[in-house]
Amino acid sequence: MSDDASLSIAGRSLPGKVWALIKPYWSSDERWSARGLLASIVAMALFMVFLDVQFNTWNNSFYNALQEKRGEDFWALILWFSFLAAVYIAVAGYNRYLNLWLQLRWRRWLTDRYLADWLRDRVHYRIELKGYGTDNVDQRIQEDLKDFASLTLSLGLDLLSSVVTLVTFANILWVLSGPLTLPVFGGITVHGYMMWVAFAYALVGSGLTHAVGRALAGLNYQQQRYEANFRFDLVRLRENSESIAALRGEADEQRNLRRRFQDVWRNFSSLMHYSKRLTWFITGYRQIAIIFPFMVVAPRYFADTIKFGVIFQTASAFGQVQGALSWFVTAYGELAQWRATLERLTSFHEAIEAARREAMSGQGIQVVAGAAHELAMADVTIALPNGNALLGHVQLRLVAGENTLIGGASGIGKSTLFRALSGIWPFGEGQVMVPTGARLMFLPQRPYLPIGSLREAVAYPADPAGFSDEAITAALQDSQLPALTAQLDESSHWAQRLSPGEQQRVGFARALLNQPDWLFLDEATSALDAATERHLYRLLGERLPQTTLVSIAHQPTLAAFHARRVVLTVHNARAVISEVLPAAGSS
Repeated sequence: MSDDASLSIAGRSLPGKVWALIKPYWSSDERWSARGLLASIVAMALFMVFLDVQFNTWNNSFYNALQEKRGEDFWALILWFSFLAAVYIAVAGYNRYLNLWLQLRWRRWLTDRYLADWLRDRVHYRIELKGYGTDNVDQRIQEDLKDFASLTLSLGLDLLSSVVTLVTFANILWVLSGPLTLPVFGGITVHGYMMWVAFAYALVGSGLTHAVGRALAGLNYQQQRYEANFRFDLVRLRENSESIAALRGEADEQRNLRRRFQDVWRNFSSLMHYSKRLTWFITGYRQIAIIFPFMVVAPRYFADTIKFGVIFQTASAFGQVQGALSWFVTAYGELAQWRATLERLTSFHEAIEAARREAMSGQGIQVVAGAAHELAMADVTIALPNGNALLGHVQLRLVAGENTLIGGASGIGKSTLFRALSGIWPFGEGQVMVPTGARLMFLPQRPYLPIGSLREAVAYPADPAGFSDEAITAALQDSQLPALTAQLDESSHWAQRLSPGEQQRVGFARALLNQPDWLFLDEATSALDAATERHLYRLLGERLPQTTLVSIAHQPTLAAFHARRVVLTVHNARAVISEVLPAAGSS
């Protein structure tokens, strides 16, 4: 995606959107192995059509042998059928296996590419803040990519097989049909009439199928959305189960989940209604197709112009032609699901492109290289995602080695200022100047703890292999978490397992290991008692003497660990930096 600007999806037609999503994989580094797999699958599909032709010819010989009571031919034909069936079964199995293998490889490539584009340049953060018309990104990466790869391959290969089957059996059916004279139309003679009947039957069926099931694409799109919303709320409940239990909030959560499920229920009820109508039609269409060719060819048999075996060969050929022509009918449900998946991936792709274009446009707050020993803001206006200004014309200079405490009333914009200083907040204008090569780390009130081993959680975002067990153990012990030192290789959902205070202490252990040049602490000790807070700040000063601390905190006790204090106040309904003062004391 991102490495091929010509594949922009916005404004394209449906075929253009499909091609934009399909082309990158088939022209990627994996193209030759992918094309080889696809060629093998296509070759097997063509060979299975060849076997269908052999079965069709077998029908003629077998039923003629039955009619003429030729026993030796009967048993020889049974053996020939057994051989053909064994080959067909083997080829079908390998065809399915290679199809699934290609689906898996394509899905892996799509997943890697979408994850890379979503995470690159903090696009994921912009999308989360601003939306860009997309929702449930997790579902689009996990489920929609899987469905797109599997449905595109299965539908595409089925269509190819249907086209080859049509071309092959149309000729057979043309020859078997012979001429038909229609006295009603002045004695006109129609050659290959069975083929024309199959065309007419499939054409009418396709038109009626679309009329009956055209609402399914939109309903499938909404169903995926409602299911994802419901699943997301279930995950949130599980992750916050302790708070919900403590607040006795189960009844409210149940009401909210029932409302979410009601959307699932209503939409699925509509899906059931249209699926029922479509199933009725398709089932009836298929049932009529079984006897329809016999009805059409029977007059020629009763007139003694064809043999008994020709009836079955003609019926088989008619079924193949009609089945190939009816691909749209039989695949309509999958087509509706594929169209819904395509639209969801398209909107996700467009959201990534929009976020990246905005990031690369030069608009918004820009992070640029600054002086070697300072972090500064030059006439920066910090805005909300909707464009409303939060902090105006900020001039701020933080000097390396001079710890700074940022204060102000709750909700005034301290955390947003923090995000802008650390270089991750994109909305607004102006420049944040960061020393070249400086390592910045952000410790929020509730630090992020990835699911996995404890050593991975403590070392994050660094590779845990870069730290010895002794170093990780020492960081945990210094952060007053000695009980966790025996659990380094234990995998868990640590954000649920640890208390808020323990999570904050893991954050400090992480800082001790990673040794950043600038450490931003956004109320990073809010869940800790005063003694533990003092211990951890002293620890940072002792173990990380080269690290500059920039803190947000409401506790006045932290002033002792900072040389400078920045205060935010409100002026003309907008937050401004009103004071840059020496802190109350130093440690």
